[in-house]
Amino acid sequence: MPWTTHEVSNVVPELKDIPLYQRDLALQQALQRGGARAYEASLADYGNVLGREQTIRWAEDANRHKPELQTFDRGGQRIDLVNFHPAWHAVMGLLRGQNLVSLPFSDPRPGSWSAYAAGFYLHAQTEDGSLCPASMTFASIPVLQQEPALFAQLAPKLYSTIYDPRDLPIPQKDSILIGMGMTEKQGGSDVRSNTTTATPIASAQGRGAAYSLVGHKWFFSAPMSDAHLVLARTPAGLSCFYVPRFRPDGTKNAVQIQRLKDKLGNSSNASSEVEFLGAWGQMVGEEGRGIPTILQMATYTRLHCVIGSAGLVRAATLQAVHYARQRQAFGKRLVDQPLMQSVLADMALESEAATQLMMALALAQAFEHGDAPLARAVQRIVTPAAKFWVCKRGVALAGEAMEVFGGNGYVEEGPMARLFRAMPVNSIWEGSGNVMCLDLLRAIAREPAAWQLLLDDLAVRSQGEARLQPALQSLRNTATDEADGRRLAQTLVLLVQAVLLRECAPGLVAEGFIASRFHADWGRVYGVLPAGVDRAAIIARAWGEAL
Repeated sequence: MPWTTHEVSNVVPELKDIPLYQRDLALQQALQRGGARAYEASLADYGNVLGREQTIRWAEDANRHKPELQTFDRGGQRIDLVNFHPAWHAVMGLLRGQNLVSLPFSDPRPGSWSAYAAGFYLHAQTEDGSLCPASMTFASIPVLQQEPALFAQLAPKLYSTIYDPRDLPIPQKDSILIGMGMTEKQGGSDVRSNTTTATPIASAQGRGAAYSLVGHKWFFSAPMSDAHLVLARTPAGLSCFYVPRFRPDGTKNAVQIQRLKDKLGNSSNASSEVEFLGAWGQMVGEEGRGIPTILQMATYTRLHCVIGSAGLVRAATLQAVHYARQRQAFGKRLVDQPLMQSVLADMALESEAATQLMMALALAQAFEHGDAPLARAVQRIVTPAAKFWVCKRGVALAGEAMEVFGGNGYVEEGPMARLFRAMPVNSIWEGSGNVMCLDLLRAIAREPAAWQLLLDDLAVRSQGEARLQPALQSLRNTATDEADGRRLAQTLVLLVQAVLLRECAPGLVAEGFIASRFHADWGRVYGVLPAGVDRAAIIARAWGEAL
């Protein structure tokens, strides 16, 4: 046609209809080591579903059309309803159908923890916002199990693989979601400053009794959930309460949503501010022990932050490699140009190290309640350090991945803008970086025997690799100075990742990681790799090509 000015060429097609599980060699090998071969076929199928174009469109629509708060119905009655785009419900249906809300609890076969982590990680690569309500529901299960009568009523609905978005009293639903409410305006992470109060409704008080809650929550995650676990103050101190959307008599509970948060990312998922105006709640756990009770959830939600960030890192890396494999510049593909190879290979090393670490943390959960002190040490000490490191590294990696696309990465039509905005939430939610470092220091101080056991294990596993010994010695000499908490967390995670890659990854991957991460020049930006690292082979493995 006469107005055509150019031929469309050298434009990289969208990454879609890709088998996410089958392309991820590191994940496959970690799953097998976790004794989860029985779940491989299901995860492969789920990876196919998550990678197909229809699911990608659902994820985009769920984030483009944000949740909307409907405060009143047509008759003027207060309903505090959060309305979602149909794409959100489609994605939530996939997640629930894959049993990613309760798997290790509802189906505790060998390998279930590894399979759960793998599914959660795969789901994050397509749509991360939907993982928030799933994470909290999952984490609520061990807390609610402490109240046998209550849990007996809820267990079938917590364990269900049928997604039920209807806003109804819990007895009328096929499945339920549980959220959490800890943060208040005046305290943030300092929940001991919470002012929400709980007053007994009848003469019965304490564990299992009904209370009336008055106060507010500045961050009330997933307000459409069927119930929340919240902190409120009684004469004995902060206690944990189960607060459903509907009272036992079927009337709407007095939890009023003031507004939904307008967030940087994680847009598909609703976060809110609420007021309790005499809300009905049932005490869970011992009175005055609310913080330790509800922090049991954090044990799992912090692990979820690591898994989710590892999934996002994998997604960003895969997108960058895909783009570089097809985009031509200066006469050859980007992926064949040495400087770009350094960047992509460095990202690939970061991704595989994060994948191996999150799978190791999940496997440690499988032994947490048994006679496994080393697993306990990993769970208690390494998890906060991993949340600090993996989530924070993901933010920088997303920026590098966007830059691979050039200007194309900075527009909303492509995948990178949403990935970039999604990255910081896991670093903030459930305790920011400094909170995680303080938690690490407290764990070491409180459990010195566990810390020593962990160091001894790392010493055995790092034998024969001289480049790891200074890091190990640094950890042994640590004085747990608060100001040095970030250095301690970084050193610990890098050492754990190094020994995992030595044991689990091809030699060239382990060599690339150790040669870079334990080199004096490493760390300022991605793409600074020493000579001798097989960049092309590392990129090929990240793309799914067997070495």
